[in-house]
Amino acid sequence: MADLDDLREGANFGLDIASQQQHFHVKGAENAAWGMKDRLSRIFNPKTGKSVMLACDHGFIMGPTSGLERIDLNIVPLMEYADCLMCTRGILQSVIPANTKTPICLRSDAGTSILTDLNDNVLIDVEDAIRMNVSAMAVMLAIGDEAHEAKTVANLYKAVDKASRYNIPVMGVTAVGKQMARDARYFGLASRICAENGANIVKTYYCEGFEKVAAACPVPVVIAGGKKLPEKEALELCYNAINDGAAGVDMGRNVFQSESPAAMIQAVHAVVHDGLTPEQGFEMFQDLSK
Repeated sequence: MADLDDLREGANFGLDIASQQQHFHVKGAENAAWGMKDRLSRIFNPKTGKSVMLACDHGFIMGPTSGLERIDLNIVPLMEYADCLMCTRGILQSVIPANTKTPICLRSDAGTSILTDLNDNVLIDVEDAIRMNVSAMAVMLAIGDEAHEAKTVANLYKAVDKASRYNIPVMGVTAVGKQMARDARYFGLASRICAENGANIVKTYYCEGFEKVAAACPVPVVIAGGKKLPEKEALELCYNAINDGAAGVDMGRNVFQSESPAAMIQAVHAVVHDGLTPEQGFEMFQDLSK
């Protein structure tokens, strides 16, 4: 066990200093193999280095939640506006058109439902990801919870170990239990643990001090959209996250529960890739909603 007697909180994050080993457009992938870079380039736009991911994996713990009652009606029409779709293998096999050009990030762990505090997840076989030709795998990491931490860290480590043999990126998805603090220290710790265990992408939440979370993580950080917000607030969330170092967003409820999902995802795309302000993005949303 590490000596914690003189553990000092990080302070020097070099926020104004660009990465010294960054020529490839995806952070931390400079020395990756061609296949890994190819898959990462499907997810992160080579021109901007950013990504707008559309998450619709909620059903594996929430069931047919609002906006996801019919994936074929609610999600498939939005895919053309997303850089990547995050879904489960069941939805991919049964609903998502096989001729889609949108890359897939496969939810690669499964477990208990929303009726429990945190998912006691098990890892699916990496061969599923190979068979379905996905561009990335997503695995949850829950730290600070004695009942789940060791297992989820092991799941992530095993997923990276197996996926890296085939140059498939793994996205570590940081979970937040009811007793866990939603602050930069927690998200910074969780994100760094994901990266230290080999994750190629980290999905976490935006918070005060997020610029330190992003700077201290050696791989791209995409933010979770979280609970449904008013459209302008959701666009502000995207804008602030990108300005503070996020490499993209993984929006779910803030898109498919919007009053105009197609308009919302296009506005998010413009904020992330084109640098629109939240005001400009909201104006675009209103125009497209007409």
